Amino acid sequence: MGLSILRFSGQRLMDYINTIFMIGALLLCFSVLASSLSSRLGIPLLLIFLVIGMLAGEDGLGGIAFEDTSSAFLIGSLALAIILLDGGMRTRVENFRVGLWPAMSLASGGVLISAALTGGLAAWLLDLHWLQGLLLGAIVGSTDAAAVFSLLQGKGLNLKQRVGATLEIESGSNDPMAIFLTITLVEMLSSGQTSFSWNFALLLIEQFGIGALCGLGGGFLLVWLVNRVQLPVGLYPLLITSGAILVFAFTNKIGGSGFLAIYLTGLILGNKRVRNLQNILQVQDGMAWLSQIGMFLMLGLLVTPSDMIIIAMPATLIALFLIFVARPIAVLICLAPFVFSWRERLFIAWVGLRGAVPIILAIFPLLAGLEQAQLLFNLAFVVVLVSLLLQGSSLPLAARLCKVEIPPQPEPLQRTSLDTAIQGDFELLIYQLDNANWCVGVALRELTMPADTRIAALFRGNRLLHPTGSTQLALHDVLCVVGRPRDLPALSKLFSKAQAKRYLESRNFFGDFILEGDAQLGEVGKFYGFEVPEDMRELTLAAFFSRHFGGHPVVGDHIQWEGHSWVVAAMDNDWILKVGLKLGEGSSGPKLGF
Repeated sequence: MGLSILRFSGQRLMDYINTIFMIGALLLCFSVLASSLSSRLGIPLLLIFLVIGMLAGEDGLGGIAFEDTSSAFLIGSLALAIILLDGGMRTRVENFRVGLWPAMSLASGGVLISAALTGGLAAWLLDLHWLQGLLLGAIVGSTDAAAVFSLLQGKGLNLKQRVGATLEIESGSNDPMAIFLTITLVEMLSSGQTSFSWNFALLLIEQFGIGALCGLGGGFLLVWLVNRVQLPVGLYPLLITSGAILVFAFTNKIGGSGFLAIYLTGLILGNKRVRNLQNILQVQDGMAWLSQIGMFLMLGLLVTPSDMIIIAMPATLIALFLIFVARPIAVLICLAPFVFSWRERLFIAWVGLRGAVPIILAIFPLLAGLEQAQLLFNLAFVVVLVSLLLQGSSLPLAARLCKVEIPPQPEPLQRTSLDTAIQGDFELLIYQLDNANWCVGVALRELTMPADTRIAALFRGNRLLHPTGSTQLALHDVLCVVGRPRDLPALSKLFSKAQAKRYLESRNFFGDFILEGDAQLGEVGKFYGFEVPEDMRELTLAAFFSRHFGGHPVVGDHIQWEGHSWVVAAMDNDWILKVGLKLGEGSSGPKLGF
C-alpha cells in the first residue's frame, strides 16, 4: 500500500515537472519564432516577449497564475546580470575616450532629474505622497541596458561613436543610481522618514566605489585565470559566466553595486587578450538572448493586464511626460558641458528606453509590503510598454532624422579564435568576394597584405584550392585568412564590402572629395576656389575639426563652413586621417591649373 502511494506521488510529481518543462519550452520556442515578426512589423523584440508572457498569463489564453515576486526578482536580477556582462564584453574600451564623462553625467544627474520631474507629476496626478511619487520616478528613471543593447544591435544601427558610446556606457552604468534611489526611498517609506540625510551621499559613493573596484579587480582576475587554465573549449564561457556572477554576488554582499561590477568585469574581459574570445562571445550572445527572453516572459506572466486598465490613462500620461519632457530636460542639462550637436542631443533624449529594470525595481515595494505597492508596479509596467512601443519601434527613423548614423565598416563573414598561442592572438577570418571588391581578377602576389597575415585556404564553388602567388581571385571566392584583430580594418578593405543603406552610401555621406587630414585650409581653399580667412590658412583640416569638437572628433562629425560641407571620414584614435568635402552650390570646383 505504502509503495503504491509512493509510486503515485512520484508519478504526480513527474507529471507536474514535465508539464512545467513543456510550458517553458513552448513559450521559449514561440518567442524565438515570433521574433521574426520584429523586423517585418517594426516592433521591438523585447515587447514581443513581454506580450507573449502576458498572453500566457492569468488574463491571457494560457491562464497561468504566477504571483511569486521573490522568484521573479531573483530570476530578473540574474538575467540582467548576464545581459550586462554581455553588453560590457561588446563595449570597446576606446569608446570611453569620447563617451565616458557624458555617460557618467547622464547616469547620475540624468537619473536624479528624470526621477524628480516624473515623481512630481505622478504625485500630483494620482494624489500620492511626494515620497511615493519620487519612488515611482526612481523606478522608471533609468534607461535599461537590455533594451538599449538589444535594440541598437538588433536594428543594425551604426551610430556615430560619440552617440553610440554615450548610450552604451550610460545604459550599463545608470542602474546603480536607480537601484540606490529605489532602495533608499523604500526604506524611508517603511520607517516613516520624510527627509534625506548626509548618509544618502555617502552610501551612493560607497555603491559606485565598491562596484567599480570589484568589477575591475574581478575582470583582471578572470582574464588571468582563463589564460592560464587548460580546459575544453566549451567550458571557457561557463567559467567566465560563473566567475562574473560570483563578482556580482560578492559586490552586492559587501555593499557595492553588483550591476556596475559585472558590467565592468565584462568590459575588461572583452578588451583584453583572452583565450577563445570570439567563441566565448558567441556563447555569451546566446546566453544573453536566453536571459532576455526568459526575463521578459516571466515579467509578462507576473503582471495582470486587467489591473492596468484602471490606471491606463494616468500611466500613459506619465510615460509620455517622461519621454517628451523629463528625459529631454535631463539630457539638455547633463550634456550642456559637452560637445554634442542638437541632433545628437535629440537622439540621445529619444533613446531613453525603459525595459526590465523598472519592472524589477517595481518589485521592491511589493517585497517590502508598502502601501500603494501594486499601483506603483502597474504604473511602471505601463510606462515600459509605452516606451518600448513608441521609442523602440521608431529608433531607425529617429537615427535617420537626427543624422547620427554613419556608413558601416566592412567586416568578415565570420571570425574564429585560433587557440594556439595566447600572445599571438590570431584569428581565422572568412571573406567572400562580390562585384564590389576591386581585387576580383587580381593575382594574389599583387595584393598588399598586412604583415603576419596569410591566406590559408581558398574555396571556389565546391572546390578547395591551394592558393599561390599566381592564383587570380574570382567572383564569389571564399577566402580563409589567418590574421590578428589589429589587422581587421586593412583586411576587410581588401576582401569585404560593407552593406550600407542607400542613404548612407559612402559617396553621398562623405561628400564628393576625400582629403588628407594634414592638408592646410589655405591650400584646400586655393585648389577648390573659395576664400579662407588669413588667420586660418595655416590650420590643418585635423586641427580645424579639433577646434570645434573639443579634441575628440569622431567619424561622421559634420561642419557647414564657407558654404561647403565638411565631414570626418577616417580616424586613428583622436587624430583625423581623412576629411570628406562636398562643395556648395555655385562652386566652380577644383582648379586643375592646365
